[in-house]
Amino acid sequence: MPFGKYQGRPIADLPGNYLNWFARVGFPAGDIGRLLALMQTIDHNGLRDLLRPLRALKRRS
Repeated sequence: MPFGKYQGRPIADLPGNYLNWFARVGFPAGDIGRLLALMQTIDHNGLRDLLRPLRALKRRS
């Protein structure tokens, strides 16, 4: 996350309540907003496990 309370934290690690706050007040423009909206959708639908293979790839590199 490039700004705010969770600056420096991966978007995939942001808490659901923070993502839901963005959904209520509006996502920022550009790529960061699209990524936050996607992560909010993933979290809202209980699909965080979809990210597990990507996390495993990151640990290997």
